[in-house]
Amino acid sequence: MMRFIPIVAVVAALATPAFADLKPGTKAPDFTTDAYTAGTAHKFKLSDALKKGPVVMYFFPAAYTGGCNIETKMFSDAAEQYKAQKATLVGITAGNVDRIAEYSKDTQYCAGKFPLLADPGAKIAKQYEASRELTAPSALATGAISTRTSYVLAPNGQVLHAYTESKPQEHVAQTLGAVKAYQDKN
Repeated sequence: MMRFIPIVAVVAALATPAFADLKPGTKAPDFTTDAYTAGTAHKFKLSDALKKGPVVMYFFPAAYTGGCNIETKMFSDAAEQYKAQKATLVGITAGNVDRIAEYSKDTQYCAGKFPLLADPGAKIAKQYEASRELTAPSALATGAISTRTSYVLAPNGQVLHAYTESKPQEHVAQTLGAVKAYQDKN
């Protein structure tokens, strides 16, 4: 029995992705990508969004998957609170990118309340240290997918807050709290 526990611990550690979020104070990489709001395609450029105020950006593994559905619905339900704080809210994923347009207008989840961004190959997620490599081919993506990581960015592009947790329940509270704290100081 004693040998079994260390082996299980090693296997569990290897199966868990290493999270190394961009740290507060780090300059967030700028990017432009395809986005969808209520099913309508457009381009999203981070630097343009930052001109309007803080940006809350949450990375999620894939559209139409259990935890991502919960997280997107929670962000959708809180969308007006972000607007009240003058923050731009966006979701971004490398998984199921061919379904992002549909997901962005799905009334069960996003309901068109904010843009969803496509990140084929997890290129943006990698810049934000919010990706993990898939060890086997997946129906969600090939190569890499987004981790469940949320960022709050100041208008100057600095990371104010980073939060990584595979369970979706705290991402809204974490990011909304960080936006409110930023707005209270400014």
